Amino acid sequence: MTASLRDIRVYTTFPHACSYLPDQEATTLFIDPRQTLSQALYTQLSLMGFRRSGDHLYRPHCSQCSACVPSRVPVAEFNWSKSQKRVWRKNQDLRIQEDASIDDDEAYALYERYIIGRHADGDMFPPERDQYRSFLNNGLGCTRYFRFYDGDRLIAVVVADQMLDGLSAIYTFYDPEHEARSLGTYAVLFQIDLMQTAELDYVYLGYWINNCDKMNYKSRFQPLELFRGGSWQISQSTRPVSDISHGVPMRFVDNPT
Repeated sequence: MTASLRDIRVYTTFPHACSYLPDQEATTLFIDPRQTLSQALYTQLSLMGFRRSGDHLYRPHCSQCSACVPSRVPVAEFNWSKSQKRVWRKNQDLRIQEDASIDDDEAYALYERYIIGRHADGDMFPPERDQYRSFLNNGLGCTRYFRFYDGDRLIAVVVADQMLDGLSAIYTFYDPEHEARSLGTYAVLFQIDLMQTAELDYVYLGYWINNCDKMNYKSRFQPLELFRGGSWQISQSTRPVSDISHGVPMRFVDNPT
């Protein structure tokens, strides 16, 4: 049976090394993976700052740090910068194809080149096929996969979850040889444009982190809403913000065995 919001159980991990900020410890809050989540419930959890990775919905729950802040773009109010307009025009020659899966050699080979070329110092190096499958699977039955082709050559893949109020941008990977196209920026612009056409409200970009270059790029997409103190607010600055709050009672069970 699909869970309701008030029935959901959550778990915390043991403190572990933070993936984004050096010399910091992190604790993560996970939704019980045994619970069946509908698209509507997934949308509700995203409104409370949760993200999906593989089969798991999570959000940071660190006692000493509140640097990871959920972010989203209200697409109807999105303001195109001059540089974003240039990126958009530069990539209009690409052919875009939506598929039901990316569990094939073509897509994985691109992912492998991306991780080796761009994230050799990250948690996903070295790339592995099993990790790729588990990370980018259709965990809740609402994932959309978009392939971007330059002629017959696959140069980018966008993975996003379709929610009731918009898209959650799960991951983008692309060919490092096409750096001049700014494909990471184009992938976000593509999702914003897609939701504008669908007349839905948001593109969720995951966690904005002020002091992390890999994550604070999201500030370039304006207006950017941040989840502060239990509500979404237009970002007025890039200062660290207070810890997120969900406002709904949940049953917490620490460190399950």
